[in-house]
Amino acid sequence: MRYLVVSDIHGSYDSALQIKRLFEEEKCDKIICLGDVLYHGPRNDLPESYNPKKVIPILNDLADKIICVKGNCDAEVDQMVLKFKIHDDYNLDFNGKYYYLVHGHHLKFSEEDLVPKGATVLYGHYHIPSIKEFDGVAYVNVGSITLPKENSPRSYGILDENGIVLKSLTGEILF
Repeated sequence: MRYLVVSDIHGSYDSALQIKRLFEEEKCDKIICLGDVLYHGPRNDLPESYNPKKVIPILNDLADKIICVKGNCDAEVDQMVLKFKIHDDYNLDFNGKYYYLVHGHHLKFSEEDLVPKGATVLYGHYHIPSIKEFDGVAYVNVGSITLPKENSPRSYGILDENGIVLKSLTGEILF
């Protein structure tokens, strides 16, 4: 099994096309979307090629392959137009490892998160790719496929039996 891991699409048509391209080029079986699918949010600039109505059919064509968690910019109306379920969070047992999928806006990076030691938390929200460890838990932020921040590139992750790798849209390995 091979997962394409993306976050923070924010209604960008170009990013939806990139997801489709990466899914095929990286030979993935499933897509993990870590939230903020259609709306750009009041704190972000309007994304280039912002067009949620054009994003919807691209993602809906992949609906049976998408595991999605709710971001802080996702609303009830988004679930009405998307053919895949938007979960509050999601637990994934993959290759003998536990992955906790969240958007990240509620993470405290502390014992209060109650994630078991040895687990990996996959999240987005901050738009900056990173891998950190705290108290035996790996925290992997895949960054944003649309609106990177702090001079980071547009990015995504590939999760397979070897673990997770973070890449820029140009294919450069970041982590």
